[in-house]
Amino acid sequence: MDSYRYMGLRKQLVDLLSSKGIKDEKVLAAIGKVPRHAFIDTQFDQYAYQDMAFKIGAGQTISQPFTVAFQTELLNASRGMKVLEIGTGSGYQTSVLMELGLKVFSIERQRILYERVKILLPQLGYSPKLFFGDGFAGKSAFAPFDRILVTCGAPFVPQALLEQLKVGGALVIPVGEGEVQEMLRIERGQDGNTRTESFGEFKFVPMLPERSNDI
Repeated sequence: MDSYRYMGLRKQLVDLLSSKGIKDEKVLAAIGKVPRHAFIDTQFDQYAYQDMAFKIGAGQTISQPFTVAFQTELLNASRGMKVLEIGTGSGYQTSVLMELGLKVFSIERQRILYERVKILLPQLGYSPKLFFGDGFAGKSAFAPFDRILVTCGAPFVPQALLEQLKVGGALVIPVGEGEVQEMLRIERGQDGNTRTESFGEFKFVPMLPERSNDI
């Protein structure tokens, strides 16, 4: 599935992301290992390592690599940490988190994407905990989490996610009801209070409530 050609294209992508301001070497190394072409329809795989998003069905997209790298860098996660991902999508971001040695719990609301990723990721050597469900509710049975990453545009910060964040933990989430969202990092201090930082504007598909069995 992989090849020297794809490895070379990934190296070029890593260099591009570095030139765009991604500084975390661990994140860049993870991007350099994950075969992004495996998450894209084969007719478009010649574009797999360009810094652009692609539609993957069910009204969802695979985010552009810069966005994936930027959010991952904001997490500032260390190997072994427990991370909750809201919006498995294609599984590309999930795989990048796995390459960082994180314990990933990922929720997808679209049945067709959940079923596809459940098959694909093990084939690529990744074994996150995958769930079909409502991302707004998080996954309280496995809480608290060291880090929470939301990969879709949320109209607001779900209270359930804040409650499932460990003291000292961080939530990275794009928030906004329009076409553009504000990238936020919310940290829970030792006193239990939260501190919010903004990191600019991005465009994501909307975060939707409940589950969808639509094909």
